[in-house]
Amino acid sequence: MEDPCSVNSPRRVLSLSRKRKGSLSFPEPDEKASGFGPSAEHGPKPSEVYGFVGSISVVVATVIFLVWAYVPDPWLHAIGIFYYPSRYWALAVPTYVMVTIVLAIGFYIGLNFMVTPPPTSLNTIFDEYSREPSSFEPSEEDDELPIEPISDIGINQINDLMFNDQK
Repeated sequence: MEDPCSVNSPRRVLSLSRKRKGSLSFPEPDEKASGFGPSAEHGPKPSEVYGFVGSISVVVATVIFLVWAYVPDPWLHAIGIFYYPSRYWALAVPTYVMVTIVLAIGFYIGLNFMVTPPPTSLNTIFDEYSREPSSFEPSEEDDELPIEPISDIGINQINDLMFNDQK
């Protein structure tokens, strides 16, 4: 017979610890704890199932497409497949999809060019969030250099810094 103090399973550890200490209690697996115990809902999440089914479907569709596109007609007739689309579509559909994607990207870039203001527009410099520099005069009592209020740097200051000769 086994020694009653020997421990060989987590459940037995919990039952032995309950017998030794009456004040310490452990929830049973069937009881619902405050978020840390076993969940009442078991099984995979719907998003996991949809992802798995979707990935398997893509693999199966790819294999069927490749068999249809590359296996010669006599082999398909030998296994009993007589009705299938023309082989023209094996090249036409991927080509149409790629051309559609390229045209959509070109349309998106063109639309962005149309809604972007020209470089000479003041809308590229100022907007509703622009802040003019305010006159800030620190008090004489502070020994440290104060931090000036946040503001935008004027375009004239930027041009002076970038394009004027600094000798």
